[in-house]
Amino acid sequence: MDNAGKKKVLLIDDDEMHLITAELYLKNDYEILKVKSGEEALSKLNNNEFAPNLILLDIVMDGMNGWEVFKKIRAIPSLKNLPIAFLTSENDQAEKDRATKLGAADYITKPFNMTLLKSKVKDILSKKK
Repeated sequence: MDNAGKKKVLLIDDDEMHLITAELYLKNDYEILKVKSGEEALSKLNNNEFAPNLILLDIVMDGMNGWEVFKKIRAIPSLKNLPIAFLTSENDQAEKDRATKLGAADYITKPFNMTLLKSKVKDILSKKK
């Protein structure tokens, strides 16, 4: 199936296995772009190489962490309302509260199961018209 009309999801994670797994779960329903660092994601977003409908962002990454990436994405005027969900192995209530305060669309813990990930992505995208 071609990607015409599919919503676009940007996956940002420095763990190749998490990128591959998430892409596998979502690629039938969404157009997926995978990047392995916040710097790479910001470069693509700033250059309008990919206009996502949703970003799934890991928190713990080498280099720029997810919190920094989130703030930098929010600073791009055209992306300030774009839904960003944290996809992380940090299953900590303080981190979840921080994500909520920042305005994250969701906080999905890894390892994730396919049904939950697909359901959460669908819910987030159905809220954003």
